[in-house]
Formats: sequence, C-alpha cells, structure tokens
Amino acid sequence: MEPATTGLHGVTRRHEEVVAFAARQILDVFSPANFVPTNPEVIERVRRTGGGNFVEGGRNWLEDTTLLLAGEAAPLPKGFAVGRDVAVTPVKVVFRNHLIELVQYAPTTATVRPEPVLVVPAWIMKYYILDLSPGNSLVRWLTAQGYTVFMISWRNPGPSDRELGMEDYRRDGLLAAIAAAQAVTGAERVHACGYCLGGPLLTIAAAAMARGGDRRLATLTLLAAQADFTDAGELTLFINESQVSLLEDMMCERGYLDSWQMAGAFQLLRSNDLIWSRLTSEYLLGERSSPNDLMAWNADATRLPYRMHSQYLRWLFLENRLAAGHYVVDGAPVALSDIRVPVFAVGTETDHVAPWRSAYKIHFLFDSEVTFALTNGGHNAGVVSEPGHAGRRYRLLTTGAHDPYRDPDAWLATAPTREGSWWPAWGAWIAERSGAPVAPPPMGAPRRGYPPLADAPGRYVLER
Repeated sequence: MEPATTGLHGVTRRHEEVVAFAARQILDVFSPANFVPTNPEVIERVRRTGGGNFVEGGRNWLEDTTLLLAGEAAPLPKGFAVGRDVAVTPVKVVFRNHLIELVQYAPTTATVRPEPVLVVPAWIMKYYILDLSPGNSLVRWLTAQGYTVFMISWRNPGPSDRELGMEDYRRDGLLAAIAAAQAVTGAERVHACGYCLGGPLLTIAAAAMARGGDRRLATLTLLAAQADFTDAGELTLFINESQVSLLEDMMCERGYLDSWQMAGAFQLLRSNDLIWSRLTSEYLLGERSSPNDLMAWNADATRLPYRMHSQYLRWLFLENRLAAGHYVVDGAPVALSDIRVPVFAVGTETDHVAPWRSAYKIHFLFDSEVTFALTNGGHNAGVVSEPGHAGRRYRLLTTGAHDPYRDPDAWLATAPTREGSWWPAWGAWIAERSGAPVAPPPMGAPRRGYPPLADAPGRYVLER
C-alpha cells in the first residue's frame, strides 16, 4: 500500500499524506488480528477457556458502552490515585489564580542553585506526567541534583472559561508563575522549561520578553516542542479550515473541547496500537490491560477552552504565525530571532505529536546556542526517561549561535550516540549556566504575597 499511495506524479504532498493515512487506517481495521477466525491467539484462548473469554469480553464491552452512553469519563485505574500513588513528591501550592496553581517542590539537598527551574507543561495534560512515580519523576530527580523546582498546574476549564485565550495563558499563566518563582526564591533569573504545548507558549513569552529587554530567563529548555508547525506530522491532517471551523462550532455550544474529543485524534495516529490491539485484548481475549502510571496519567486528560483552542489551531497550525513573524503580543509581532539565551531542546525518535525534525527547526529560528538531544522513544516515554531505565539512548550535539547550519540528516550523521538517559546531560548543562549553590529558599513567601496554600497535589489537578 505504501508504494501505491506515495510518490505519485502530480499529487500534492498533502493529498498524498491524506490518502496514505486513510489507507493505513483501512489496513488496521481489516488486520487479521481483529477477527476471531484469523487470530490464532484468540482461537487458543477459546480452546483453553471454552469460550469464557467471550463472556469476560462481553462484560468489558458492556461496562465501556454504559459509560459511553451515559457520557461519563472512565474512572482512573485503581492504585494510581493522584497525590497518593502518583504525584507524591513533597510539594506546596504557593500561588493560585483563576487559571493556574503554582507548586513548589520541597528541597532535598543542603544547598541549591540560586536560579529556580520553572516547568511549563501543556494545558492538555495534568502536570504530574513529570512526577509520575518516585522512580521516574523528573522533578524528584531535579530536586536531588540541587535545584528549586516550580511547576504550573493548569486549571481544568469549564463552560464559564470559554473566553480564555492565548494571551491569558501567557500573562496569567506563564508570566504570573515566573513572578511568583522569583518572589519566593529572590532569584533574578529563572531556568524555564516547556513541555509539549508548554513549549510554544514559553517560546512566545521568551520572544516577547527579549523584545522588551526582559532578561529574567537564564536558559530555555524545550521538551518535544515545536515553534514552526509547517511539518507538524500527521496531526496536521486533522487541522484544516473546514476541520477547525467544525471544532469551533462544536466548542461554541459547550464553551470547551472535551478531553475525549482530543484523545480520539491522537489515538488515530497510532490506531493499531491504541485502538485495535486494545479492543482485541479486552473484547476478544477478555483481558483488561494492566495499567501503569503513564497509562493512568493518559486517562486523566483535561478540557480546552473555546477561544484559546481556536486561536492555537488557527494562529500556530493553520497560519504558522510564530515562525513567520506574524504572532502579535501587546500590539506588535514577536521575532524568534530575538531569543538569545542558551537553549536545550529534546526531540524523540518516534514522536507522532511533535516530530523531531520539526522540533529541530529552532536551529534556524533562534539566534541562540542550541544544544539538541534526540532520544529514543515517543512523545511521552522519550521524555520520561529516567537514569537506569534499560534500553535508553540519545544523541547530543551543541551548535553555536553563529555556527553553520546543519540539516537534520547532517546532524544525525554527526551527533554521537550515548547510552542511558538524557537527564544527566541536561542537569549538567543547567549547572554550567547557574550560580554557586546557596541555602534552599523557604516554601512560599508569605511576606511577599505568596503563602503556602495547600499541600500536594493541589486543587486543580484533581478536577475532572
């Protein structure tokens, strides 16, 4: 099917991608594994259980259908309660407004670097993707390296939040968090880290800050994030004028995009793994998959407000305003070339959300020294890649602000492969750009208007 749907003379690239995608979906639907007579594993299970697997599969189907018809979200897997089983690193909520809670992680070392690390996760995800279990928590690892870590916990929006836009997320989300982190620590500069959609938001803010001479950012870290959306992968097949208009009509009625609608698009990108193999396992084999912390987090999705999601899709995906120099902040367009702070960027080899070659484009968008790491794994597993995790590897190479440009293939041929997690390389990179260790700051700063408001995991992360 691949040669039959690609490389055809006279067919535009986009139409070729649409046809190839549709062909793959058809093949996934009619895979022999999806049917009882042609799946030897199902046949063997029938022989061993006397057909009992179909009884269990029927129960699973009935449970799922009942929830679907009732319009209810599936319950989170047992044993992964937020604040008890996952997101358990000690933390205090030190700031809250209508859009975010800012959580500060407790220090675990006698001294810390004076510049805090502020992590900006995507607003389509709960923040604890980077604080899943103690063994794979990025923030727990960061605190053990002697950093004061703050994390934005986005509020799960409802109908009343329909008019929240990209500017609200920049001003009342990111900039408010920077101000709070500085007030608590007394630091002049902050190491800012954006993950997934948090990356473009951080990039927009960084460009606007650079334009205005705001030097509060010490470094910029972008994890599986894009600034140019020209080659944003198969996700763009769902984003054109008609599709965005349809989404806007759907969101207009409720004021937000529900989490299950977003999840459906991502599942289609890997339909064989995320849809058909799961249905075969649960309904034909009668087995519920054993959840892990990442699966539990993935089921804990958030909604997206009408105005913000429409602006994000149109301004970044459809019009690519940020990379083209047309994205307006405070009445004037921002230029990514104004960003001069050192950048550490991470791409993942099999990312179906932010393809690494797309993330790599920051090399000719920013006027910065860029250290780029390419790690094995996908959009989430490649980032949540703790030291000691078997089979992890990455490539790493630094390009100076005025070095000649290498295209992705040339970079791939030049960058050496290293075994293990990319986390230690990032930690060492931040340390080289930090001040000498000092005593840890207090948890919150009541006299500066940032008293501790709550313990882990906070209020907003529990909203469904």
